[in-house]
Formats: sequence, structure tokens, C-alpha cells
Amino acid sequence: MFWAYIRDLRLHQADLEARGKGEIDPARLKKAVETARTVREAVHLLMVERNKVDKLRKDIAGGVGGGSLDLDAARDEIGRRLACLRRAAAG
Repeated sequence: MFWAYIRDLRLHQADLEARGKGEIDPARLKKAVETARTVREAVHLLMVERNKVDKLRKDIAGGVGGGSLDLDAARDEIGRRLACLRRAAAG
């Protein structure tokens, strides 16, 4: 359905361009504006649904990767790197 709206919008655009600036029928212009509005609403709905799917996917995945920092592991890694630097400086 989305692609049909895009096709209609392109047809309206081509029709308006072919008629020139002074010969535009107000009814055709109104229909083109309505089609453009419908396409905009469809794109908005598509983005909203995409965000919902992404959120659902994250909820289903649960704690995988969780996005939290493991401070104990980070502290251990920093300690290892400092120890390597101390050994290198002493050597």
C-alpha cells in the first residue's frame, strides 16, 4: 500500500509539472497535497512500528549485553595494564 501511495504521488508530481505553473487545476493540486500527506503519515507509522519492534526485540533478548558496565572486570583490566607498564618501565 505504501508503494502505491508513492506511485500516486509521483504521478501527481509529473502531472503538475507537465501542466505548468499557470494551468494547475485546484482539484488536482488538492489531491496531490492529500497524497503527500498520506505518504508522510505512512512513513511516520512505519517508523513508529519499527521502534516498537526494536523495543520488543530488546525486551525478548533480556539481559544479553544488558548495556551495563562490569566495573569489577574494568578494574581488573586496568590493574593488569598498569602492571604491564610498571614491568616495562623497570626493565
